[in-house]
Amino acid sequence: MTVEHHSLEPCDPRCVAVLGAGGFVGSDLMASLTADEVSGIPSLSTDVDLLSSQSVALITKRFEDADALVFVAALTPDKGKDITTFMNNLVMCQHLCRSLDSLENLRHVVYISSDAVYAEDANPLSESSPCNPGSFHGMMHLARELMLSESLKELSVPLLVLRPSLLYGASDTHNGYGPNRFARNLFSGEPVKLFGKGEEKRDHVYIRDLTELVREGLRHRSSGVLNVATGTSYSFLEVVEMIASEAGQELVVENLPRSGGIMHCHFDVTEMRRAFPKFRSTFLSAGIAATLEDLQLTE
Repeated sequence: MTVEHHSLEPCDPRCVAVLGAGGFVGSDLMASLTADEVSGIPSLSTDVDLLSSQSVALITKRFEDADALVFVAALTPDKGKDITTFMNNLVMCQHLCRSLDSLENLRHVVYISSDAVYAEDANPLSESSPCNPGSFHGMMHLARELMLSESLKELSVPLLVLRPSLLYGASDTHNGYGPNRFARNLFSGEPVKLFGKGEEKRDHVYIRDLTELVREGLRHRSSGVLNVATGTSYSFLEVVEMIASEAGQELVVENLPRSGGIMHCHFDVTEMRRAFPKFRSTFLSAGIAATLEDLQLTE
């Protein structure tokens, strides 16, 4: 599980292919590559439909010059939480795996997975925590990790798997329960709806932090598995209070009945600090401030 760097001297890849470049993570990564003048080949579902068997040939042609590939394309839970969505996500990965041996310049792959691969009651989470997903979403990511690992092992191409905690940022379109939804509630004037009293604690990761770790992994041709978290968890109520404080406004809170028990989640980030000692996570207050500023510019 330990992260290994195959390039001790950091150096950007010559050309990075990004599968899923139109999504929250992929678009932020493409913006970072463009800002640093690193050649990137974006791929949207309209460019390469990974559900189609024809995507194998399209990947081979479109990414023939790429020496690194970041795979972040997936049907997210808001698109479906059923068996059909689960199987479609595996088909997408299957088609990518079938194309890998034809990418002659490929020297590195980064897969954006999820902390949903872990057992829900594993606490604190580390890279050695048992993987026992309780959802199709988590099972899908774990299966994809294995599919990519086995395919790339035969090609001797390093694979870095990043498992981020809950991501937030102005460009997130999923509007999941947490900073993104609460910030939009602020701008729309709608009340924030918290389950219970919002006691559950989670580790929230600013999108730019994930992008920076992807870039660092690419520069070092890193392999292994790494959780992406800050190491500090906040309750959802604390997140609401932080948003209100940063905005200088009050947020009306509605407390909803719980459908289950209270489940906290904490991360041990020892491995992240060992692998990338110069990396520093964004404080939640700073990330929220940046998110609010970005939302003001776009809404």
